[in-house]
Amino acid sequence: MAKDIMETVGKKLKDGWIKAWMGIEVLAVTSEAADSSLRKHVEKMGKEDCCIIYKQEFKESKQVPNPFKKSEHAYSKVVEIELVAKRFEDLMYLVMNYGPSGVEILEPGEIKLGLGEAQGILNSISDLIHKFASRAGGVIIST
Repeated sequence: MAKDIMETVGKKLKDGWIKAWMGIEVLAVTSEAADSSLRKHVEKMGKEDCCIIYKQEFKESKQVPNPFKKSEHAYSKVVEIELVAKRFEDLMYLVMNYGPSGVEILEPGEIKLGLGEAQGILNSISDLIHKFASRAGGVIIST
């Protein structure tokens, strides 16, 4: 890891940023497509203003038998990344828009949210649910 990036990460942590680990997995019909798409996905994530990715470890592609109805096999590719995010709301944005399989908050040990940030989180979740619902024909409600 470059010393400069780690100094920046250290400063951001002192300023209250959140340190997190994420694992992201893709599945594609070729090993090359899995690798290329995952690298582009992480590169796009790294351009977000709300985070700094300081570590990324791409794993070897693995063949997966019968992943889809019309395919005998596909390839799974995983990356593990570590990043710092400015606020919890930003971390949630990254989760909602980049779809990691797993997330772990590494620092700090406790997070306090202001009312505005909590409302922003709830509205972001509501927006996501409505996007899914609009593609499926509406929001499911219990009667």
